[in-house]
Amino acid sequence: MNDILDKKWSYRELGKTGIGLSPIGLGGWQFSRGKGAAIGVWGMLNQTKVNEIVLNSLTGGINWFDTAEAYGMGQSEESLAEALKQAGIRPGECFIATKWQPTMRSASSLKTLLPIREGFLSPYKVDLYQVHFPGLFASIDAQMDNMAALYKEGRIRAIGVSNFNASQMRIAQKRLNKHGLSLASNQVKYNLLNRQIETNGVLETARELGVSLIAYSPLAMGVLSGKYQRNPEYLEMVPFIRRKAIRRVLEKSIPVIAKLSEIAVRYHADIAQVALAWVIYGQGEAVFALAGASTPVQARENLKALDIKLTTAEIAELNSVSRS
Repeated sequence: MNDILDKKWSYRELGKTGIGLSPIGLGGWQFSRGKGAAIGVWGMLNQTKVNEIVLNSLTGGINWFDTAEAYGMGQSEESLAEALKQAGIRPGECFIATKWQPTMRSASSLKTLLPIREGFLSPYKVDLYQVHFPGLFASIDAQMDNMAALYKEGRIRAIGVSNFNASQMRIAQKRLNKHGLSLASNQVKYNLLNRQIETNGVLETARELGVSLIAYSPLAMGVLSGKYQRNPEYLEMVPFIRRKAIRRVLEKSIPVIAKLSEIAVRYHADIAQVALAWVIYGQGEAVFALAGASTPVQARENLKALDIKLTTAEIAELNSVSRS
């Protein structure tokens, strides 16, 4: 299946790793089989549908996938691995990111628990190993020391974090630098309805340090697709936690959706594709996007954002309306 991995025209470097990734990756939270952190957020996806979502992502040009221990306690990782096998992807032919859960754990568990992640992902290896969020139990220095050891042992290819603020990113980078390494990425919430990284120092610090940002929830849990504005009854069909989060931003989204609709007409695109294009191109090459998909059609349609090269004026218009 090498032919489905040939769309390298859009690859960009992850941090300073020399690793080229598509600007959009596929997030795997929805593959949790209704368990763990997916409860109340995502419903159940059967494996056949997951296989189709992953295949459509690969054929559309995606070469990397993100999952986590917390996503069903290994269920998402296992489901992703099965889908990649069904697509004919051999180990090493795509890039896989997963996350270590720091809650009430020592930093040494980064090393002892990696084989469990590898077991769920078998036969695929962990390329990008990420700290899921800043933990209170283990220091960032200790976490990075253990990450560095794994990297030097050849167990992982890159080191990342998630939900780290600017100060925490600096601490992680400084510690890794002592090992002759650098932080590859920080996964953060970023979309047209949540632009905090632009003002809290995270984006500025990432640029300074050469760290890539990976935007999760780039469509604000589907709000920026416009479907809940067009069909309010759809909201009653989503799990309760996600429904509550969506309701909080629906009113704020109205002028943003209007502007997205206006721009989408120019590109013969849908508004979700324009919203994704703003994330991956609005800050140059600083930000990757993790686009979730719960249907094969969504997976295919999301990737059309790669071809929408917004003008400077259009980016400015979206910036203006989303600040108000």
